[in-house]
Amino acid sequence: MKDTIKRLFDITISSIALLVFSPLILLMAIWIRFDSRGPVFFTQSRVGKNQIPFQVFKMRTMIDRSSSHIDQINERVITGNKDPRITRSGRFLRSTSLDELPQLWNILRGDMSIVGPRPIIPEQLEVVPSVYEKRFDVLPGLTGLAQIRGRRSLGWLDQLQADKEYVEKRNLFYDLHIIIKTMVVVIKGSGIYGGEAENWRTYRDRIKDQERQDNIGQH
Repeated sequence: MKDTIKRLFDITISSIALLVFSPLILLMAIWIRFDSRGPVFFTQSRVGKNQIPFQVFKMRTMIDRSSSHIDQINERVITGNKDPRITRSGRFLRSTSLDELPQLWNILRGDMSIVGPRPIIPEQLEVVPSVYEKRFDVLPGLTGLAQIRGRRSLGWLDQLQADKEYVEKRNLFYDLHIIIKTMVVVIKGSGIYGGEAENWRTYRDRIKDQERQDNIGQH
């Protein structure tokens, strides 16, 4: 019953939001088209509920590169809006989180929810400890508990802990609380870029180094 109510809520809100924001999405599309070469939208494989992959939609904010040509393991982490990979339009869209608006279509399709753990890329699966796999019991969200606690400024394990906590506490009123808090975070523009906290790539490298040291110690 709880999941049915949440799904009806998602369909209602995403449908209304798509109607309201469709003129804005069109304007963003025109800006992106004239600002740099490449498609207006960026699609990427993400891991959804029950670890089932799906294609997420975003407004393109970086120079034209196919997601299949991006080396996620070795890709340099974006730490600020001066990164040359980000376009002029992309800097604004990222700072306002408007680049995420096409995910309303993902929500309407049933790939995502308004609130839930943010969908991860397939390469991140190997660095999700089993204790946090509960995050895959629900649909990923446009926003979530990790987003109102710091977004990318949170460490990788802190993000996963927030996801686990959300799954354990989730209900409609909790979702409404997160949505309201998200509006505040978006207005402030905080946590868009990673800070000093350990991201998933550095966490992966640390685990790999520890495994190598353990193997050396066993010989």
